[in-house]
Amino acid sequence: MSLQLREHQEQVIDKLRQGFLEGHRSQLLYAPTGFGKTEIAIALMQATSDKSNRSAMILDRIVLVDQTSGRLDKYNIRHGVYQANHWKFNRYEKIQVCSAQTLERRQDFPEIDLLIVDECHITRRQINDLIKNNPKLKVIGLTATPFTKGLGELYSNVVCGSTTESLVNNKWLAPLRVYIAKEIDMTGAKKLAGEWSPDVVTERGMQITGDIVAEWIKKTHEVFGMPKKTIVFCAGVAHGQDLVKQFAQKGYNFVSVSYKDESDYKRQVIEDFSKPDTEIHGLIATDILTRGFDVPDVMIGISARPFSKSLSSHIQQMGRVMRPHPNKEFALWLDHSGNFLRFRNDWDEVYVDGVKDLHDKAEKTKKEPTEREKKEAKCPSCAALWIKGAETCPHCNYVKKRAQFEAVAGELHEISTHTRVQRDEKQAFYITLIGLITSIVRSLAFGLEA
Repeated sequence: MSLQLREHQEQVIDKLRQGFLEGHRSQLLYAPTGFGKTEIAIALMQATSDKSNRSAMILDRIVLVDQTSGRLDKYNIRHGVYQANHWKFNRYEKIQVCSAQTLERRQDFPEIDLLIVDECHITRRQINDLIKNNPKLKVIGLTATPFTKGLGELYSNVVCGSTTESLVNNKWLAPLRVYIAKEIDMTGAKKLAGEWSPDVVTERGMQITGDIVAEWIKKTHEVFGMPKKTIVFCAGVAHGQDLVKQFAQKGYNFVSVSYKDESDYKRQVIEDFSKPDTEIHGLIATDILTRGFDVPDVMIGISARPFSKSLSSHIQQMGRVMRPHPNKEFALWLDHSGNFLRFRNDWDEVYVDGVKDLHDKAEKTKKEPTEREKKEAKCPSCAALWIKGAETCPHCNYVKKRAQFEAVAGELHEISTHTRVQRDEKQAFYITLIGLITSIVRSLAFGLEA
């Protein structure tokens, strides 16, 4: 099977080539999840190889290394895999798929002409040094969330592939139907570097495990009529295990994976879950499903890991359920973390406008919505996210009551639209005001004398 790019992907490659011609040695490609950044990377590496030059793509997880190598195999493109003990290890291939951890341990990078950095918002010191210290090396960073401080020092040009809104409108991504569910209470929780402590998040997340399970059972039957494939972003490892237990008690097969599990086990679980006829109702993880997890027929996402400032993680998580699939009109998003309202304004901006520069994009701790704002943000009937400016809930047709105003009889008086008042009008007003003040002062003085 040969690689065939879509028109908007070809346009992005043209923009990147133009950027190199204009002298931008290191460029960042912003595009939402589902745009096809990996296919663009493969096309660029193949074009580099066709010119007898060498290229490499760096990925920061083994599952992503295997996934990218599999894509190259799919298109019958020769390559080596630069990863410890990998059966495809071959330094002499012109295209290399590299594990970031292997590169850092060996401190021995293959000689290349083009470097592509996947998920470049996750900066690594040695990769950054490689970019800065090799002025002849052409670099392309790929990300859907370029909000890390310092990216502007590494990349001099930003190419915006598309906006999320455009991809949704053109059916390349599925829209989200969001429900604001019972939230994990983070009031007064300790923070580390602006983000809530993982231990505290896990402890508080476990307090509403029962509500998370009950809400999923309710919504999957209300909306779809049956259980649908689900991913859960839990608060921590212990929280994930607790969710597995309580889902099982209700008769549902959810599997938790974490950094504590062996790579082979995680790979096997994800492969099983990816099958159309899988017996796994849902996968549960803290963060290992956030990036590079590609199972398009996932219909439901559960957000149960609160973030105080990580807009990147929030957007990455939502992207896991927005990939298109036949008969997938939308994806369900059950928010138990409060993240959707916490980051709503930022998400709305990125959704419509995308990202066009790297200035002042560092993530900052978000102010918590007030209880009134939380109440007004959801439908009083079904708890769906209330669309701004709407009078009716599109999901249950609930109509919000309008404020009632009492009519009071009176006369209409014309008000001048001019901003400048004539000088004589000002003077008359001033004389009247002085007279009124004088009269009040005399009355007070008379009263005191009496």
